Amino acid sequence: MEREMLFLPLLLCSFICLLTGTNVGVEGLKANHDHLKKLFVFGDSYADTGNTNKTLSDAWKVPYGMTFPGKPDGRWCNGHILTDYVAKFMSIRTPVAFRSWKNHPNKLKQGMNFAYGGTGVFDIPGVVYPNMTRQIDLFQQLVDQKVYNSSDLQDSVVLVTLSGNDYSAYVAEYPNNYTVGIIDFIKKVVPQLVSNVERIYSMGVKQVLVANLQPLGCIPRITQAENSSVCDKFDNTAAGYHNLLLKAAVDKLNLDAHKNDYQPFILLDLFDSFTYVFNNKGVPSGNITFENPLEACCLGINQNYHCASADKNGTKLYTLCDDPKSTFFWDGAHPSQRGWRSISLLLRDTLSKIHGI
Repeated sequence: MEREMLFLPLLLCSFICLLTGTNVGVEGLKANHDHLKKLFVFGDSYADTGNTNKTLSDAWKVPYGMTFPGKPDGRWCNGHILTDYVAKFMSIRTPVAFRSWKNHPNKLKQGMNFAYGGTGVFDIPGVVYPNMTRQIDLFQQLVDQKVYNSSDLQDSVVLVTLSGNDYSAYVAEYPNNYTVGIIDFIKKVVPQLVSNVERIYSMGVKQVLVANLQPLGCIPRITQAENSSVCDKFDNTAAGYHNLLLKAAVDKLNLDAHKNDYQPFILLDLFDSFTYVFNNKGVPSGNITFENPLEACCLGINQNYHCASADKNGTKLYTLCDDPKSTFFWDGAHPSQRGWRSISLLLRDTLSKIHGI
């Protein structure tokens, strides 16, 4: 999520209950199974491993990628992200990014990543990349072209992320009265997300992992206003309402699928996982600690700039921490590699529901 949101929805607190969860970087997540699965990925910057344009995207600029692979590679992080950890759990390599698959045909056996940073389920003003529906269209084209066959799909897992860009765009469009219609807009976003998930599943894939919204009021660009000391309750309440609707929809999808031996649709609870890290200053069972989980490693020198900003002479307009391992967040919206490692630990039990693992 490159664009942040700050909204004040009304009368939602009664809907939301903050829960806690439990779960590490790419290391320590490998699972044992006797056959290779494929991973297909759709969504935004929480899952994008290199689809955005190199000349336009901050994810291709220094200091992104400084931990892994040592240079910018299109991930919105200093290193590994959620996609990498899910792939590692499945004992496969990270799937190739759609934009470069023709240059790496030997990597098709791992699956493919169609996620683009900055996108949502709807078109985002100023974003040139395909929304989730068009990402799925790209996938369908490859299936029609026999790049992947029905056998490939039958033994595949799909990861879907939606991290808030639709809501950021809505707030930007209605900055003075967004609270009037934000609830109705949430009721449009979630059904579109669910429709996309249903479409992907109908293509013949085995399982779909659907991430819910993280606590949007806790991202650094929001908490900066309070010296990274407190989350915005209203943003978190709105994210919780989105998640409430999404969980109900996923539960119904599983019920309607009539599968007794496994769940076709698995909810990845980012909200509870992030909240657990914030409340416990890390994941003690995984020997991961953060002095202040709300702080970011890389931020603009003021709110007019962001991580990777520079002037026309190349002078940095951002600050960078000494050690990215010390912070849960990398930049104003995205976890660091260490942050994603902690989340992956908390999601381990959920990921174990992947059929055949």
